[in-house]
Amino acid sequence: MHINPCLFILARPPHQVVWNYEQHTQFELELDYSTRLAKLIQDPSRFDIHNAIDVDLLNADIIIEKEREPAHWKWDELSRIFHLGTKNIPYANIPQDVNEWANLYLQHCDEVLSSPRPPARIKHDSAARVALSPPLLADLHDASLARALIDRKTSRSFHEQPISIEQVSTLLYLTLGYLSERQGAREGACPESLGARRSSPSGGGLNACEGYLYVRNVTGLTPGLYAYHPDEHALSLVGPLPDAPLGRMLCGQHFINPLPFGLFITSRFDKLWWKYEHSRAYRMAFVETGHVSQTFLMVATALGLDTWLTGALSDQEVERLLGLEDSCEQPLFFVGCGHGDGQVHCKELMALIERQDAAS
Repeated sequence: MHINPCLFILARPPHQVVWNYEQHTQFELELDYSTRLAKLIQDPSRFDIHNAIDVDLLNADIIIEKEREPAHWKWDELSRIFHLGTKNIPYANIPQDVNEWANLYLQHCDEVLSSPRPPARIKHDSAARVALSPPLLADLHDASLARALIDRKTSRSFHEQPISIEQVSTLLYLTLGYLSERQGAREGACPESLGARRSSPSGGGLNACEGYLYVRNVTGLTPGLYAYHPDEHALSLVGPLPDAPLGRMLCGQHFINPLPFGLFITSRFDKLWWKYEHSRAYRMAFVETGHVSQTFLMVATALGLDTWLTGALSDQEVERLLGLEDSCEQPLFFVGCGHGDGQVHCKELMALIERQDAAS
């Protein structure tokens, strides 16, 4: 006999919980089961077909008869648990045709809408608003999508030149704003409370992403950290800029310190949980964040700005800075833009490479 390789154990007093993350099954073990499992983990050959606990563990696939050699996973065990644990979500009823799907989907939506919807925003909702000017969409009428796709690149060398609040307004509206141009295009089956539409797709139409501005050098806007309110196209001040440079919060990437403007993208997990009560929805948080970040980069490029992005966050520092500690809203990504020389690498790295080349 062998121990199933797709298990992890949680301490949930008074039980141990054994979770088969591949099959999406969980078992609460009493002390005698936990003790017996520990002995079998130490030596699976102790399995006894006449032991009732051993038989229960076998029937639960905690103990397996044939040894499994899983494919070598080069990342850590936690990433393996995440990937396998969000695959093959089990469904009690798989629709056999489109009519059955429609009935089940409508039933699911009715059940979701019968429960209280998460608030529009968890944090910073009561703070005073700073209204933004209407976006300058006319500035983008002549912008080519193909040209923006070709020109977009990651820059790591920025100047101290500011960007304008009008550019910030346009960026936020087209990235995270609720587009007034699409208000009349709400689908008939969509409830009014989910009628807001952004330029990027969102799982379930939930608009789970939120934005927090890092404002260092924007004309017409006091430096600080701001929350963006897409329903009003307005900002609220979260707090002043920290004494530590931006690179400190982004895992030591100090070449980005001159950046005039950036956006921390967060995900409202409570919105996703509200509609999707299974772990696969966690994947959608990152998918939606990717959609939003790409939109930001494309709009910034079309506005003639250099762009940068990173998922390397000092999470606890960023959460503390944004007032999101112990919250079901969490920062996942950062994008920024400004004026620079368009270099992919910062001048310090290039100088180091040149010295190494000269010495070789």
